[in-house]
Amino acid sequence: HKTKITKREGTMRLPRRRHPFLLLLPPLLTLLSNIEDGAGAFAAAVTTEQNDTTTGKADDSPTREGGDGIGDDFGTALDPHPDPNYENFPGMIYVGRLDADGVTRIGFDHDNGVKYIFGTGFDESHKDIEEEDLRHAHSGADVLHDIADRRRGRTREEVLKERRHKKLDKTGPKPFGHVDVHPLDGGVTPPAVVRVEPFFMDSKLVTNKEFGKFARSTYYETEAEKFGWSFVLSSFLVKSEMKHNADVDPEAEHWVAVDGAYWRQPEGPGSTYKLREHHPVVHVSHRDAAEYCSWVGKRLPGEREYEAAARAGHYGPKNRTLFSWGDNDTVAVASQYANLWGNGTFPDENFAEDGWRGTSPVGHFPPNPYGFFDLTGNVWEWVRGGKHKARIVRGASYVDSLDGSFNHAATLGARATLHGTTTTGNVGFRCVKSPTRRTEYHWVYHDEEVHGSLSIEDEFGKEWATPQKDWEDMFWVQEASDEEEGETRKKKKVVKTRTTTSNEL
Repeated sequence: HKTKITKREGTMRLPRRRHPFLLLLPPLLTLLSNIEDGAGAFAAAVTTEQNDTTTGKADDSPTREGGDGIGDDFGTALDPHPDPNYENFPGMIYVGRLDADGVTRIGFDHDNGVKYIFGTGFDESHKDIEEEDLRHAHSGADVLHDIADRRRGRTREEVLKERRHKKLDKTGPKPFGHVDVHPLDGGVTPPAVVRVEPFFMDSKLVTNKEFGKFARSTYYETEAEKFGWSFVLSSFLVKSEMKHNADVDPEAEHWVAVDGAYWRQPEGPGSTYKLREHHPVVHVSHRDAAEYCSWVGKRLPGEREYEAAARAGHYGPKNRTLFSWGDNDTVAVASQYANLWGNGTFPDENFAEDGWRGTSPVGHFPPNPYGFFDLTGNVWEWVRGGKHKARIVRGASYVDSLDGSFNHAATLGARATLHGTTTTGNVGFRCVKSPTRRTEYHWVYHDEEVHGSLSIEDEFGKEWATPQKDWEDMFWVQEASDEEEGETRKKKKVVKTRTTTSNEL
């Protein structure tokens, strides 16, 4: 039954009804106990059935590894883990650990996250990371204490000391969210082994057509529309004289603030998105992107989730590559896989070796080994994390280079930060969704004098003042005697909030 417990002032506690058959069980059991041993076995079976009926537990309760029933060990606090193989979403790709066959997804009763080397591709220190550091720890009670002594010749005590007592930074304290970045691609340095939980990610960027449905359905007004202007690349201006009369970004002089520019008019008045409905939507802020993802029941990806999808299995020190297509940094090869600037002089000369001067249709270039499109090039993509004045974007865009000679190097570790309200012609987004996890419960004491009497609320939100059919199976109030105070306290079962600690925020 889809019900939950609510608090209702002035409502009397509902009496627990029992089935008439249960009233006949005690004398029946007494009679059967006086018969021969075979009948006694039958009585034991009836007793088991009575206990199961009273507590609401099923005989075929799910079991954990080792054969113990979940209900026996944990009561009703845990539901069985859902099978991730039965969950799929249109246009999204699952990223998580797979079985040896490369198809079957490992369930949540094991460590099914992804471990890989996160950070810039230009720092060679990732080669010092051993393959052993990427292996997944076994599940169990001692998993946090099972530390190998083989980590670069150090003992277990040395590893624990380094984990618990971080090294002192002699340069002084760093502000919240600070990371050291490489000057070429902006990637985090030094590279380090990280782990992310399984997730689903959109295989393609959100397009103008998809964002248009959201804007028309919700009457949404982007921040570029509210502010009345947005940044446009100087070589894309409808009129060249606009460059001399408009303001420019003090940190990027080639981006001009154009009045009236927003996602429907990417270059300002006189331009339109109509012939670019399948191009990624641009001129959206971090909040605009988050609002769209929330509307479709998803969220923005985490920075580490994004890079895990971009690296597509090239996670170790031996198979880690600089670009999604390998380590070849020639324009002739890169133009077949990503929308980047090319050999021209930025920002006025773009020879369109890849076929596009600006944005390109989503899915135009080949996908990476996991099936994701445009995780390198085309447009930067908003991700979660950072601060409002320094939100994170990943993936590089059509204005970036291969070697970092101008703008950013479009590597798999490419990273930049923008103000959360920034809207420009080379920043878009895509969404992710977390797999369904099991619901966990816990019991809390309920004081009826303070919080009111317990009442029943059905799946439609209607509270019942009188007992309804089968209401006794909807929830269970556990009464525990308090010997010190000499009174009876009641407990109610509530859903345990799932809280995850993230170092991306």
